[in-house]
Amino acid sequence: MPHPLFLTTAIEAVVKAGELQLEKFGTDLHVDKKGTIDLVTEVDVAVEKMFRALIAERFPDHQILAEEMGGAKEVPPGPCWIFDPIDGTTNYAHGLPIFCASLALEIDGVAEVAAIYDPSRRELFTAERGAGAYLNGQRIHVSAARDLVDAMLVTGFPYDVHKRVDEIVGLFGEFVGRARAVRRLGSAAIDLCYVAAGRMDAFWETDLKAWDIAAGALIVAEAGGRVTNTDGEPFVSRSGHVLATNGHLHEAMVNVISEFRRRRAGIRPA
Repeated sequence: MPHPLFLTTAIEAVVKAGELQLEKFGTDLHVDKKGTIDLVTEVDVAVEKMFRALIAERFPDHQILAEEMGGAKEVPPGPCWIFDPIDGTTNYAHGLPIFCASLALEIDGVAEVAAIYDPSRRELFTAERGAGAYLNGQRIHVSAARDLVDAMLVTGFPYDVHKRVDEIVGLFGEFVGRARAVRRLGSAAIDLCYVAAGRMDAFWETDLKAWDIAAGALIVAEAGGRVTNTDGEPFVSRSGHVLATNGHLHEAMVNVISEFRRRRAGIRPA
């Protein structure tokens, strides 16, 4: 088991991040663009600075990978904190209360501790490897849905969606045609937490960063779900794509994704 101070620190960091987020939420924020539709606010930067100061004081020998100031892009030996100061920045900048802070601690590339805090709902999701997943201290578990037609799915769109509309919306449409419902909330970390809590049955997305998914992937796994890359291969946080399900739906979703990709590539089924 990880050192107990690791989870305590993760919780402290994301809750403090949530307090800072709410202080400025709905105010006249300074917003910059990192890309055509990729936003960053003054709060993203302030929260990350707070977090880096906390880790520097408490664990000065630990590595950090975080959204706004970078860090260990390749998997380093030993402990590495992976932090998103605001997951759902576009929602946040528009005054939409679907955002969170997301934090994982990987040791030698394996997530051991995770904490995600949604301050708007005061929901704290946590997990430790081998110890289960929790929402505000209560154990959570993935759903029991066994068929796509009975499932509510959730996904997100990458920042270069304008250049790949047919691809991204095409796969979205494939699942719309098979599932009970498909949602898009704008925060990958919250999406993953909702799969872990049984509110959603599965989540898929590509072109992500480690800070978007490292924490949520551990929470889903510890809630009894299954997490892989979208091709069904073992999950790696820095791979940039993820499929997280309640387990029952996993093979069906891998098949839908692979069949869609084969058709786009012009490959006929054997």
